Amino acid sequence: MAVNKCVKYSLFFFNLLFWLSGCIILGVGIYLKVSNAKISVIQDSLPSFELMIAIGVIIMVLGFLGCCGAYRENRCMLLLFFIFLLIIFTLLLAAGILGAVGDNTVKTWVKTKLEELSPISSQPQNVVDDVEKLQRELKCCGLLKGPADWTKIPDSCRCNVTADNTAECKPGTAFGTSNNIYQTACYDKAIEFIKSHMEVAVGIAFAIAALLVFGMAFSMVLYCQISKSPGATTA
Repeated sequence: MAVNKCVKYSLFFFNLLFWLSGCIILGVGIYLKVSNAKISVIQDSLPSFELMIAIGVIIMVLGFLGCCGAYRENRCMLLLFFIFLLIIFTLLLAAGILGAVGDNTVKTWVKTKLEELSPISSQPQNVVDDVEKLQRELKCCGLLKGPADWTKIPDSCRCNVTADNTAECKPGTAFGTSNNIYQTACYDKAIEFIKSHMEVAVGIAFAIAALLVFGMAFSMVLYCQISKSPGATTA
């Protein structure tokens, strides 16, 4: 039985696309890792984006393996490619399920971490500096209770009504300052930040899962055709 050239080159171009997807995942993982630095004060509570970077590298390697296996009609490489795709698909499926049902878990992690930093005034200066950096980046004030978390409102809580959201930027005379200050606690802002980035990651994961199903189907079809063709080899 001759190998179907359409299947062969479809798998080849799929793996080229798969390799490019790995490049995208690697790039997004690096971007999220860098972006995560802006909320370093709660960084220990967030998922490790090194895993996404590692997955991107693995997918790039698998894409290369699949390209070679399809082009050379190598059964061993195609079988390894199929097995690795199945493993990654299973892991992505498990991660997607955990991400869908683990929303409250993430909130609990963040809240617990921020509670450890309360009261802010009793923390070392380097921790206070990190909290102020967090407030500037996320445009918030206080960790859990808002401005009430501070005994003296720092400059990082101050805002400009004309430049910022007027619903969040209000006069702070009740807190011992006549300046406008952010009213939203950093906990709420941190959760919004995490959700916005996780939505990107989950969207990419589902797109990759669809490609994985396509790749597994074509690799197995090509593997079976090569097995039935005359002079089939594994190397």
